[in-house]
Amino acid sequence: MNTYGFIGCGNMGCILAACAAKNAGARVLLHDKHSEKIEPLVQKYGAKAATMEEVSLCDYLFLGVKPQALPALLAQLRPMLGRRTVLVSMAAGVSTESIRAIIPDHPIIRIMPNTPAAVGEGLILYCADKDLSDTEIEGFLAALQGAGVLDPIDEKLIDAASALSGCGPAFVYMFIEALADGAVKCGLPRDKALSYAAQTVLGAGKTVLTSGTHPEALKDAVCSPGGSTIAGVAALEENTFRGTVIAAVEASYRRTKELGS
Repeated sequence: MNTYGFIGCGNMGCILAACAAKNAGARVLLHDKHSEKIEPLVQKYGAKAATMEEVSLCDYLFLGVKPQALPALLAQLRPMLGRRTVLVSMAAGVSTESIRAIIPDHPIIRIMPNTPAAVGEGLILYCADKDLSDTEIEGFLAALQGAGVLDPIDEKLIDAASALSGCGPAFVYMFIEALADGAVKCGLPRDKALSYAAQTVLGAGKTVLTSGTHPEALKDAVCSPGGSTIAGVAALEENTFRGTVIAAVEASYRRTKELGS
């Protein structure tokens, strides 16, 4: 049975560690300099707190540190790693090539998850070394089963994709809050406004995914001539809604590239 180690249990690291622990229990080993971060996972899912040496011998080792801290961590890990430990890096902007320059003799999977994985609705992008076996890839996928959609992607595209899926939840939360604020301004109670806004975004997203219809056509279907929806759409266009969203994704992409350089 595979073992899964996690170093660095910040927000995203804890979410993925929890997903793995739900599936693998005591075969998940956790290491963080702040032990209070991992204690809830130990208590709730049966994962184990471990030393750096112990987690480095796992079949899969998830690296959840900030991009700037990754080179030093890799150098520290290199003499400790098991013979075929698969390194799983979630460091934004840090290429497989950069990791291999420090640890050349271990397989690597680069991932970019997002926070909705905490509720089973995440999107986890991954690119795996071509020398990984099908069995090794299956073991990686098994650890994150239930986290959401796991989608393979060419590494040259992962930074652009992560600017959308990794950063995008924050943009969507802002949109939900803004929708709710607008409704509150019109007289709707805050609790109902937030609930309705979130459900509206959830339903619209599911419609895009399941209908096969382009978002523009779906938008047009809601906009009756001279109606209230087209009035709102016009207000969004007047305030450069789409241009602002595009600029946000581009800014996140540029910062991702900076973090990896």
